[in-house]
Amino acid sequence: MGLQDTLKALADPTRREILNLLKPGRMSAGEIAEHFPVSGASISRHLSVLKEADLIRDQREGKYIFYVIEPQ
Repeated sequence: MGLQDTLKALADPTRREILNLLKPGRMSAGEIAEHFPVSGASISRHLSVLKEADLIRDQREGKYIFYVIEPQ
């Protein structure tokens, strides 16, 4: 994606915190959501924005989806 998508994704403090959480390694959406006082749907939307900006990617393992920072 373009620079505008990246800047939009990074403009939100929740999304920046999600990226900080993912620095050490992969996490599931549930593990990420435990760190925020918002709904799971809200976290899902934040994850989608980060994926659309190519900042993270998901890895499916069975019934779980893990998120990792996209290597650039």
